Amino acid sequence: MRLRADRNLAVAIVAIVIALLPFIVPSFSTFELTYVGAYAIAILGLIVLTGMNGQISLGHGAFLAVGGYVVAILAHRFGLSFWLSIPIAAIVSGIVGIGLGFVALRLEGVYLALATFSLAVATPSILKRFGDLTGGVMGIVLPPVAAPKVLAGVLTPVQWFYYVTWAFAGVLFLVTARFLGGRVGRSLRALRDNEIAAVSFGVNPHFYKTLAFGWSAAFAGIAGALIAIPTAYVSPDSYSSLLSITLLIGAVLGGIDTMWGALAGGVMIEFLPLWVQKINNAAPSVVYGVALILVMLVMPGGIAGTLLRLVQRRPPAPGDAVLRRTEPTRAVEQ
Repeated sequence: MRLRADRNLAVAIVAIVIALLPFIVPSFSTFELTYVGAYAIAILGLIVLTGMNGQISLGHGAFLAVGGYVVAILAHRFGLSFWLSIPIAAIVSGIVGIGLGFVALRLEGVYLALATFSLAVATPSILKRFGDLTGGVMGIVLPPVAAPKVLAGVLTPVQWFYYVTWAFAGVLFLVTARFLGGRVGRSLRALRDNEIAAVSFGVNPHFYKTLAFGWSAAFAGIAGALIAIPTAYVSPDSYSSLLSITLLIGAVLGGIDTMWGALAGGVMIEFLPLWVQKINNAAPSVVYGVALILVMLVMPGGIAGTLLRLVQRRPPAPGDAVLRRTEPTRAVEQ
């Protein structure tokens, strides 16, 4: 009971902080925090796939590319609005993810990781190959995003799209929490922990493994769309294999087995490289690698996972102690 109340309080505090930040931080920081929300959505998909279902993916940058290019092509070549393009990007990315999920049924462990990594490596070349549609090496320039006329005098375009991104994130987090707390979540975790035992209890591995891939890819597609729109530009070089590795790093640093890890991972992906450059501009990659090693040594469960364990280990409140002492008595009396 107390854990549920604490969780609801934490969610409320985070929501209030997210709502107030655009009026506190500079405009450029608001722009960066928009990326944090988009990255958090992509990492949430990885948590579903890898953390909850145990399937390792090193190719999620490809799904971000699908989402970004679907929005760019629909907006630039067909004049479709961003708001209609984002759901289409999610559907197309989800279909691609389901297709990869069928392939993943025959692979596991490092073999699956290598198969997905090959997709990430091939994506930039594929985008350059079909230049008539994707713009080739030059990419596609998108029209700038603007706030609705009703809110034009209240919010800047940067603030408007910040709230749009975090609204998407909030809805997707709530939907994910709902499903992971029920039969779907139990089935995914059962397959992760012991597939043979899960199958013996009636869990269909083909359905749930493919579902996890499609689910995760759709989230990545939405994230790719939400990154492409404020950037107003997409190009093949933006979706290198390093992006896929960075997303997995963010999931592990944030906490691969908790949804809170998606938020922490999004913050780390966006701001850790910037902090590292301030520490040592000459060799940022060295400092970045050392920082990753230190975080993993100090917090092996990730930032969010470690914080949750610390909160759960705190001394019980006096009311909780009284409740635990009285509950056995009531049971005996009944």
